[in-house]
Amino acid sequence: MNLVSIRIITANINGLIAFYEQVTQSSVVHYTPDFVELKTKTATLAIGSTRTLQFFGGDSVAQSATNRSVIIEFRVEDVDGDYKRLADLLQPYLVQKPTAMPWGNKSLLFRDPDGNLVNLFTPVKK
Repeated sequence: MNLVSIRIITANINGLIAFYEQVTQSSVVHYTPDFVELKTKTATLAIGSTRTLQFFGGDSVAQSATNRSVIIEFRVEDVDGDYKRLADLLQPYLVQKPTAMPWGNKSLLFRDPDGNLVNLFTPVKK
């Protein structure tokens, strides 16, 4: 079994697409107006509009902007550099500036426009 993707369901698909494209400096692959994927070397972040819920059994299956338990994590080369590059964009969403974690990463924690937690991290070299 292989984990291939995490999917965010949103009522604001265009806003999340623009946000994640700016954060990752990558373009999403548009499959339909209601479904895109941001592919990285190791996994994919899928973004689907709430309209896609009809294919999974209806609107009650998931609710956009209600996550309070998952952190979407991106390993980056230079978390401090990414923080400087993204400071203006992240200002209203910032949870924690780059901080050394006890498990050996330097992490930048923020929320996306839907409130999902996002962590950009760089392993600390010893």
